Amino acid sequence: MQERDNVLRILKETLEALKRENVLKLRGLSGQTVHTSSITQDPDNIAVAVVIYSLSKLIEQQGYRQKPGWDKFYNNAIMQLEHSVDALKKGDDIHLSRHLESINKRISGMSSKFKAYIQDVFAKASINKASKIYEHGISMGKTASLLGVSQYELANYAGTKDISDAPLGNTLSVKDRIKLAMGMFEK
Repeated sequence: MQERDNVLRILKETLEALKRENVLKLRGLSGQTVHTSSITQDPDNIAVAVVIYSLSKLIEQQGYRQKPGWDKFYNNAIMQLEHSVDALKKGDDIHLSRHLESINKRISGMSSKFKAYIQDVFAKASINKASKIYEHGISMGKTASLLGVSQYELANYAGTKDISDAPLGNTLSVKDRIKLAMGMFEK
């Protein structure tokens, strides 16, 4: 796990935001991991981003809290995140990966309608986060491989987004580029 202290902080804040059902905070925390994920290409960083984003999408859906299996899933997610924090503190990357993966695997014990919804959320979250990493300049093949999505899914999703809207995709105007180039030659 790279940037352990940053991920530890993010997971602690995620626990707090999840307990308070703060969707915006969860999305912000997920976004913070994307930059690290694109630089380090560390699967655990990517898993953290996807799990946090998925949890934000689930919390956002108020009606699903009344569905059978929600309390069990929610309490397990809290517990697995707490264990993830403990694993990070101990430097235990193996258990960290297992706890993050456990949140996803817990889905299999839920009612079929809720299970299908959560699986859809995790799939969309993976593609969303892959798109964000791709915007950071990582190749489509590498990004798709890191998140376990197909290049077709990633290309399809990325094709619907205007990458120039991404901060790293913005370019300088011709006038600004000339000014920048001229500035390089001044003393």
